Amino acid sequence: MTPKLSGLLTAMVTPFSADGRKIDETALANFIEWQINQGASGLVPCGTTGESPVLTPAEHDHVAALTVEIVNKRVPVIVGTGSNATAEAVERTQHAETIGADVAMLVTPYYNKPNQEGMIQHFEAVLKETKSIPIIIYNIPPRSVVDFLPESFARLLHHERLIGVKDATQNLVRPAQMREVIAQAKRTDSFFQISGEDPTALAFLAQGGHGVISVTGNVAPRLMAQAQELWQAGNFSAAEEIDAVLQPLHKAIFAAPSPAPAKYALAQAGLMEATVRLPIVPPDESVKAQIDQAVQQAKLSFHIDKTAQPSAA
Repeated sequence: MTPKLSGLLTAMVTPFSADGRKIDETALANFIEWQINQGASGLVPCGTTGESPVLTPAEHDHVAALTVEIVNKRVPVIVGTGSNATAEAVERTQHAETIGADVAMLVTPYYNKPNQEGMIQHFEAVLKETKSIPIIIYNIPPRSVVDFLPESFARLLHHERLIGVKDATQNLVRPAQMREVIAQAKRTDSFFQISGEDPTALAFLAQGGHGVISVTGNVAPRLMAQAQELWQAGNFSAAEEIDAVLQPLHKAIFAAPSPAPAKYALAQAGLMEATVRLPIVPPDESVKAQIDQAVQQAKLSFHIDKTAQPSAA
């Protein structure tokens, strides 16, 4: 059964111990519970925001499996399984399938700079070597340097397990172009367009999108979820009011390389350590001040209970 992907899908950070050497399992569990309680429609572990490039293969598999176990089918879990090595992408996706993840998310192959045919064969290989897990493609030219074009999606849409795209192209014409391709393939009801850009998440909905895989959602899940829900319900002005409140927070969250700013904000809330792994470094004092101000402007408050789970006002 194809999971419904819409609303806020949080691109989860990965909590580390203070020295950065281990996964903080307790913090991860508390964070998952808080995200669900705050209205996240889905969780995305082991993506770029989860520092996937610096997780060992064993850590990657452990975080994915632990997330699936804790969530226990309450919301979809979309595990980042992509790689620029096709064999590794196959292996990670097979693992996601084995542990019962709802969806696998595969980024376009970075650094190698494959052409469209190479990317098509890359994704087809993963689809061929897995059995049942739905897959979404993560298209992010600013990081991967390659852009998977609508006409290339058209060649893959006969695969029913290809159920969506996380679009971080920064091109708001793209979802409209994709709608045409999706309609021609008669996949309108079974293919989801998900924004990968927080500042334009509502504009993406206006172009036919279904939701957002959000970094800001780590810090302000309730507001992000409410903005999505209000827009989908047709209450555009209320959604835009929340979006205006969130814009300074979006800017602050990306004022330094991600996920350092988000982890700083979560550490201020007492939910986890601010630790990031090299080559990402903690934000400097000016960025911290910008984050603090944005959190205050958004009127986020974090109440720590006995299980260290904050809640946003």
